[in-house]
Amino acid sequence: MQDKVVVVVGATGGIAASVTQKLLSRDAKLVLAARDSQKLNALVSGLDLNAEKRTITVPCDITNYSQVENLMEEAIANFGKLDILINAAGAGIFKQYDRVTPEDLEAMLSVNLKGSFYTCQAAAKYMKEQKSGHICNIIGILGRHSMAMATAYCAAKFGVVGFSKCMADELKRYGIKFTLFYFGGVNTPFWDTVSLKVDRTKMLSAETAAEAIIFALSAEHQAVPMEINIQPESHLFF
Repeated sequence: MQDKVVVVVGATGGIAASVTQKLLSRDAKLVLAARDSQKLNALVSGLDLNAEKRTITVPCDITNYSQVENLMEEAIANFGKLDILINAAGAGIFKQYDRVTPEDLEAMLSVNLKGSFYTCQAAAKYMKEQKSGHICNIIGILGRHSMAMATAYCAAKFGVVGFSKCMADELKRYGIKFTLFYFGGVNTPFWDTVSLKVDRTKMLSAETAAEAIIFALSAEHQAVPMEINIQPESHLFF
């Protein structure tokens, strides 16, 4: 991972913050993106000085394509290349299907589906020119299995799986890999604003999720870790 340029979207979230530390310990160069600039600054202030020199922050709303384009341009302008994209941004609304409002559905599709599509599309533009790259989409198990109360969320996440596999097929000739991560519930701040009752003590840790991402990124050059599925023992989908 030394000197690899990694764009981390949703950098202030639990999984992304954990993987950021692991990437920096392996001497990667990071472009950290999130909507909240104050949280971004707080994240960087917790790094050591050497790590700060290899890190830039770019406030970015991934539902705005021009901001996503600017994010990738900043990565190229500062580091000259773009090796890895980690899509870790996401939001959750869990309601019975007949209580999902048009606004709820639009929010799920905008952040979880459109935002992921925009970032993949914008990153692939540069990776295609380089003829190399690795895109990691953190989808979650509800992009693979349905669950009651998750109609809008599953609609968006199943969509991410669909376009990711299509893009992977189109871009493999350019040396671009895709890895899809189907994590079960991960105990992160994601759940702070979710009304669904869940036992967070039985969830996966952000550390476990981050280790899986590092494993995928560290695979030998010719290996393509296409899908990684990790779930808590207490709640398994088969």
